[in-house]
Amino acid sequence: RSVYDDQPNAHQRFMEKLDACIRNHDREIEKMCNFHHQGFVDAITELLKVRADAEKLKVQVTDTNRRLQDAGKEVIAQTEEIIRCRVQQRNITTVVEKLQLCLPVLEMYSKLKEQMNVKRYYSALKTMEQLENLYLPRVSQYRFCQIMIENLPKLREEIKEISMSDLKDFLESIRKHSDRIGETAMKQAQQQKTFSTALQKQNNVNYGRNMHLGRSRILESKNEITLKRTFEEDDEHEEEVLTAQDLVDFSPVYRCLHIYSVLGDGEIFENYYRKQRRKQARLVLQPQSSMHETVEGYRRYFSQIVGFFVVEDHILHVTQGLVTRTYTDELWNMALSKIIAVLRTHSSYCSDPDLVLELKNLIVVFADTLQGYGFPVNRLFDLLFEIRDQYNETLLKKWSGLFRDIFEADNYSPIPVANEEEYKIVVSKFPFQDPELDKQSFPKKLPMSQSVPQIYIQVKEFIYASLKFSESLHRSSTEIDDMLRKSTNLLLTRTLSSCLQNLIKKPHIGLTELVQIIINTTHLEQACKYLEDFISNITNISQVTVHTARLYGLSTFKDARHAAEGEIYTKLNQKIDEFIQIADYDWTMSESDGRASGYLMDLINFLRSTFQVFTHLPGKVAQTACMSACQHLSTSLMQMLLDSELKQISMGAIQQFNLDVIQCELFASSEPVPGFQGDTLQLAFIDLRQLLDLFMVWDWSTYLADYGQATSKYLRVNPSTALTLLEK
Repeated sequence: RSVYDDQPNAHQRFMEKLDACIRNHDREIEKMCNFHHQGFVDAITELLKVRADAEKLKVQVTDTNRRLQDAGKEVIAQTEEIIRCRVQQRNITTVVEKLQLCLPVLEMYSKLKEQMNVKRYYSALKTMEQLENLYLPRVSQYRFCQIMIENLPKLREEIKEISMSDLKDFLESIRKHSDRIGETAMKQAQQQKTFSTALQKQNNVNYGRNMHLGRSRILESKNEITLKRTFEEDDEHEEEVLTAQDLVDFSPVYRCLHIYSVLGDGEIFENYYRKQRRKQARLVLQPQSSMHETVEGYRRYFSQIVGFFVVEDHILHVTQGLVTRTYTDELWNMALSKIIAVLRTHSSYCSDPDLVLELKNLIVVFADTLQGYGFPVNRLFDLLFEIRDQYNETLLKKWSGLFRDIFEADNYSPIPVANEEEYKIVVSKFPFQDPELDKQSFPKKLPMSQSVPQIYIQVKEFIYASLKFSESLHRSSTEIDDMLRKSTNLLLTRTLSSCLQNLIKKPHIGLTELVQIIINTTHLEQACKYLEDFISNITNISQVTVHTARLYGLSTFKDARHAAEGEIYTKLNQKIDEFIQIADYDWTMSESDGRASGYLMDLINFLRSTFQVFTHLPGKVAQTACMSACQHLSTSLMQMLLDSELKQISMGAIQQFNLDVIQCELFASSEPVPGFQGDTLQLAFIDLRQLLDLFMVWDWSTYLADYGQATSKYLRVNPSTALTLLEK
């Protein structure tokens, strides 16, 4: 540090000291070299000596090496060969070990391909699962394994697509075969029901016999029925023994379900299957527009529905989870609502009772078939009650036409019977009893006309037709009896009553026909009790049962009789008016002809002959008709006198008119209809008689003096009437 200080001569002194130090070191080096120089010289000398020996050794070593190399070449070659062989051996061992790992993989993959080729897809999926979990992880480092690993998902998708395609073919197949499946199921259900019915009848026959004997005979009967049915089926309907499995191959749906379950997509498959089946259900439930025209249309509709639910029931019982009871119940409730709506609509178009009856039978078989598969069908039987009302309506329309035809073909005259055989034929058709008539000899005439037994037969036919619908409805005999009575009441009170009323109102029906109609209704009314017995016999329900309805035929025939009676009165009056219209009085004649007018005599003869026909009528009817006719005649004659267009009447005309009234009084006093007391019928002409007596006798003083008194001789003469006639 001091060298660089600013002290004077510091650098120079430093350099001097440094030179002195260098000279000291040089002297020490020289001393050391002098000390070691001799040793160095000796070493060089020895080294030069060793040089020559080293050259000799080198030559010897080189020669030895050459000879050793020549000797070792063969060994080296053999050694290298051994090494190469050992490497090959090691490689072969390694390859064998790796092949032993790869061969099972390749075998499994080959097996997988073979299973795919023979369409054993479920087994193929199991093989894939083994490959992925067991075999491929051991050899995953090889490229072919990577290719396999990449192909497996593709194969799975291929299997899914193929199985889904098979499922679609299966769905299409069951859609095509559903009607055949349903038809077969319905036939089998019907045969089972027939068999059960036959067995039940056999049990009823054997009831009360020895139990052991009865049991044996029931078994024999059952065996006979079974054998008979079996032979019939073998001979005529071999296809009836087919089941759903025979008609449709269900393996695609099982296979597809297993495949999707293995792939973990079971829920997807279930949803797809149910969705497609719901679509098919909607198609099956959609009827043809012309279904109501023929029974075949209904049969095909029911067969398709039964086939659909038979398949679903089969799937429900042979698979787990694909179809559940909840799902089928939901589907059935939806279908049932649609079915009821369709049947309600289409059955309303049916106007043929035979078609409605066949529809009912189809619905019963349809309901029994599905009930056998566990589906609730109570609503279908409720629907049958609605259809029963419609069936009754179609029956009523049909029978209305039958009644009209019977009435139009009737001659409305008593039935002639020439001998006992003819009489028995009529009595076999209609319950007629008349002890008085039985005493008469043949030939004789029954009081009713031909329409009465025909109407009675048709009413019984109606009851039979109504009974046909009530069968197989799972109802008690009491309910069936009640149904029959109600429908028969409708026939009597509505249809037959309407036909009778229309018949009575027809213009071509004369007084004779009306009289016969009254007689006919009387006999039909008496036959109502036999109809009640008839219904009781076919339903095995006693009439004394509290809930048994009664027939309303009595009121029906009474109403018809009243209408006929009223029509008789009306037609009699109309006939009287016709005679009155042809009256031709000369109101200005000076004196009478001395005899009654011709028109009046014709009228009286007509009334006399008409009332003779009334002898078969009930007494009151004939009396009322006779009284009504006389009163109408009296009123018409009075109106003739008081006619406003008639301005002048001579005493000669009064006398002539008096002669006509006398004939009327004579007719009334002759008792044209028995049963009148005293001069009751003559009182119909009392107003005319007193008026004419007043003018014939010209007894005005008496009339005026006694006017208003109960004992007056001219009590029935009205002052205004007398004044009007007096003015004329």
